[in-house]
Amino acid sequence: MKRRQIDIAAAALVSLALFATRGSHALGLDDLSSAETGQGLKRALEHGALAAVGLLGRPGGFLDNPQVRIPLPGFIADAAKLLKALGQGRQIEELEVAMNRAAEAAVPLAKDLLLNAVRGMTIADARNILTGGPTSVTSFFADKTREPLGVRFLPVVTTATKKVGLAEKYNRVAGKVSGTGLVKKEDATIEQYVTRKSLDGLYFVIGEEEKKIRSNPAGAADAIVRKVFGALR
Repeated sequence: MKRRQIDIAAAALVSLALFATRGSHALGLDDLSSAETGQGLKRALEHGALAAVGLLGRPGGFLDNPQVRIPLPGFIADAAKLLKALGQGRQIEELEVAMNRAAEAAVPLAKDLLLNAVRGMTIADARNILTGGPTSVTSFFADKTREPLGVRFLPVVTTATKKVGLAEKYNRVAGKVSGTGLVKKEDATIEQYVTRKSLDGLYFVIGEEEKKIRSNPAGAADAIVRKVFGALR
């Protein structure tokens, strides 16, 4: 009788040990359902998009951030020292400030398109982002929204830069040399240049926000985000 009780107790201990081992095993991405993976990533990207719009779409969002501040374009940047020596330093500064202010004014217009891109994300998109490289988030948003956001940003940027005399001068020269190596075709006007750089900055910051979650999933406010990104570690 005692031997039987000992055997039962031993079996119980083994079962508990096996259960504990399974319970302590860290979840991997393959342990999660597609629905969980998609939901967690969508929450994370929504957070990143809203955070990026909030950070950049305010005074100083671009101008005071060295990571995304829009520099002088092309030949104007090359000639900046000479232009300043010729007494055009103020115009140089006005143009750089106007470009960055234009970006700050345009970015809030991106909010709904960014969120719609996230909500329309497929399971394949989610897997590609989660298992992709460090630019996977940037690529996702650029592929889904760059063209329509460019159309939306351009009028705002044009309004903000047209009052700066040097911008008009850039456009006159750039239009003549566009595609020759001095100026890229997509930068044939100051408005096109600023629009492109605004979008580059926006996607970059969204990607940086997602990297923060990857590096510290435990710090995420949402439980499903913690679960999905914790499985990647």
